[in-house]
Parts: sequence; C-alpha cells; structure tokens
Amino acid sequence: MRTSEDMAQADGTMIKERMGYYKRISQAYIGGRVSHITFWRERPAENPNCSYDTLGEYYMTFEDKARYEGPFDGGGVPLLDYRGKIGKQYNPIATAQYGLANWNKYKSTGDEGYIEKAMRQADWLIENLAENQYGVPVWNHNFDWEYREMLRAPWYSGLAQGNGISLLARMADETGEEKYRQAAEKAYLSMTLTMDKGGVIYMDEYGNPWIEEVIVNPPTHILNGFLWALWGVWDFYLLTERSEVKLDFDRFVNTLVKNLQHYDAGYWSLYELAGLRLKMLASSFYHSLHCVQLRVTAAITGNNIFLEYAERWEGYSGSSINRSRALVEKALFKAVHY
Repeated sequence: MRTSEDMAQADGTMIKERMGYYKRISQAYIGGRVSHITFWRERPAENPNCSYDTLGEYYMTFEDKARYEGPFDGGGVPLLDYRGKIGKQYNPIATAQYGLANWNKYKSTGDEGYIEKAMRQADWLIENLAENQYGVPVWNHNFDWEYREMLRAPWYSGLAQGNGISLLARMADETGEEKYRQAAEKAYLSMTLTMDKGGVIYMDEYGNPWIEEVIVNPPTHILNGFLWALWGVWDFYLLTERSEVKLDFDRFVNTLVKNLQHYDAGYWSLYELAGLRLKMLASSFYHSLHCVQLRVTAAITGNNIFLEYAERWEGYSGSSINRSRALVEKALFKAVHY
C-alpha cells in the first residue's frame, strides 16, 4: 500500500515533470529552435488595411506567418514539426492562416506569386474536407494531441472550420470559382450543428451557442478559438448575404457579450472557461491575441463592449506585477493539469 509520503513524492515528481515540460515549451517560444511553435510565434497585430464589410484583406496581418520558411510539402503547404512520435504534420488551422497571410500580401502588393500560394492552401482545404462519423464535412487533425484529455486522431476544431471558411470565402469572391464557394458551404454546416450531431457548437443551459475550438465534454470555451471562428461566420455572411447566417453570427456575438466578464480574472484574461478549480490564464501571447481579436470584433460588430475589454486587458499588460503573477499562475496550472 502506498504511504502518504510515497504519494507526496509521486505528486512532487509529477509536478516537476510538468514544470519541465512547460519550461521547454516556453523556451521554444522565445528561443530559436524550429518546431511547430515557430509557425504560431508572432506578434498579434490588427490589419489597418482590412475591410470589415467586404472580403478584402484579412483582419490580422499574419505578417510573420507569410514569412514562414517551412517545412512544406511538395505542393507548398506547411508541415508543422511537432517532433518526437508526432513528427511533421499538416495542421488545417496553419494551412488556412498561411493562406490568409499570403492573401494579405497579394492584396497589398499585387504580386501574383502570393495569390498562387494562397490558392494552394485553399485547394488543399478543398481536397482535405472530409466527412466525420456523423457525415459532417470537417478538416481533421490526423495526429493525437493532449488537451485536458488525449484527443485521438482524427479530431476536428471549430477554429479550423472558421479559419478555413475565411480563406475559401476570399478565394471564391476573388476568382469566382464555384469550387471555393461549394467547399465553404460544406464547411459551414458544422457551424450550424451541435457537437452531438457532428458539429462544433455547444448550447449552454441558457440557450447560448458557443463555437468550440476543441470538441471535448464538458466544453472548455476557448476564447481565441471562438473569436477567430466567429470571423469565419462573418466572412461566410459577406460571401452569401444570407439572413440566416447573419442570425447565426448575431447569436454567437450575443453569447460573447454575455460571457466576456467570465474571462476577466481582474488582472489578466483567461484562456478558457473549463470550470476547474484552478483557472487557466492566457499566456502573454494569447493575452495579446485576445486584445487584438476584441478590437477587430468591436469593429466588425459595432459593439463597444469588445473595445472596452480590449482596453482593460491592455491595461493589465502594462503592469509588471500582473505579468509576473499571470506567468506564475499559468505555470502552476500547467503543472497540475497537464
């Protein structure tokens, strides 16, 4: 029988291992090692040249993503190196964002080389849109990934659906090619169905719809994923001008308006709302991303509550005490829960 001393020692070892994992991830963000994190590591920035009511440049610059140096497959689609057993993998979110990054470069420079890159990503999305077990078209991640529990391949994401739609909508609008519109139509179905029916929507007890970045039960309501996916709904509305899509968009916005307060820790923003005793604070990167996303969402919706929270959270970032506290509590959460 394990003694209390044995259990305490085991718990201490587990925490040290988790802290070591978190330290390695942190070093990857600030160091020079090439890994999957290299693609995501950038300074979040609003795009001053975007249009909020037409399918022009995307709402964020993705400037660093446009400069991604690989690895790529033979068709120019990014492969992210997760190292270890996972190795190099396609990630549909990265594919869509790389496409959007090159779309922005094309619109700002007129260089046809950039739209060719963007179209390669859109074509990959068309080719890899596959029906899940419920018959709903989704973009799968074909590798296992740990998030609160082990996500077993293939798994799909509301964030991937939203980002993919944003790229396909722009390609459809720019080229007039029906294949892009049809793929966006298929991908949008997931935004209308709840998780138990193969979609990416969770309906809470108050009838509020949430777009879930990760399909787990109970849901975790990841904020950045919801906001990025929300822009995909808006872009699909700009493409189709359908009243029912606008109604979907308004319902999602209403969910956020009602619940933004719950993402506010009083000194930092939360990454998710998982209902755990320890709350998962956003990393510095995701906290900055939240602020940018909220500013964009305020511009799209005309609702100043998003701007108010963006300014409040930007104020939190200006305090070294808040930054240090957030870093420590984030590390503690990782140590306990991952």
